[in-house]
Amino acid sequence: MNIVVCVKQVLDTAARIRIADGRVDAQGIPRIMNPYDEYAAEEALLIREKNPGATISLITVGPENFRDTLKTGLAMGADKAVHLMDPAFEGLDNLGVARVLAKAIRTLPFDLVLCGRQAVDDDMAQVGPALAALLGIPFVATVTKLILGPPDGSGKCQATVTRQIEGGSETLETSLPLLLTCQKGLNVPRLPSLKGIMAAKKKEVTVLDAQAVGFDPETMGAGANRVKQTGLSLPPARKKGRILEGPQAALQLARILREEEKLI
Repeated sequence: MNIVVCVKQVLDTAARIRIADGRVDAQGIPRIMNPYDEYAAEEALLIREKNPGATISLITVGPENFRDTLKTGLAMGADKAVHLMDPAFEGLDNLGVARVLAKAIRTLPFDLVLCGRQAVDDDMAQVGPALAALLGIPFVATVTKLILGPPDGSGKCQATVTRQIEGGSETLETSLPLLLTCQKGLNVPRLPSLKGIMAAKKKEVTVLDAQAVGFDPETMGAGANRVKQTGLSLPPARKKGRILEGPQAALQLARILREEEKLI
């Protein structure tokens, strides 16, 4: 079985975000693997433990520093990694990123593609579904449980997938190839061990540019974006709380909600 795990590097979720000129000022802020992608990487490792012949390939789209995230995944136990790096990939919207990933993944053997539910920096949750559509394979979003069964009569491996839905969960059955977006609760991601960190230094990281994957910047680059960011700002500072007391508290609250907060 060949498993592909899509990962992204994001700013540390514990860091204080700064905005300058309508953009995030990331200078000096540590970066980490997107937390939802950690669930995807861990699930791939758990599958390989049950299927010793399986291989795990990490893949990311981003600049040079994104290699640190690939190294983290390799130290967790992934077998190899693909780094899609080219100036033509800069400024792509989620559909553009999915197009790059799809072109690269088509060059790899794959039975299962795992992604995080969403990236915690933009919270768009679009790359996984768009990638599945471009690859022409089924997908299930916000997965919290995965059971892989033996191949059926046609040789296809069967999957029983539980996903989170509003107010509960539902279980679906399908076959591979398949794309899943992973949700919190699927597993508990492991930390890279010292042995894993040392082993990661010897593992293969293949760097591919736009030409290598057949990506045309003229028709598929940032100029073809369907979504454009017009501005970025921090939320307004929270106002100080007020305590309303006395027999008129309910009336005061209603007035504040109506006249000041414009909620009613």
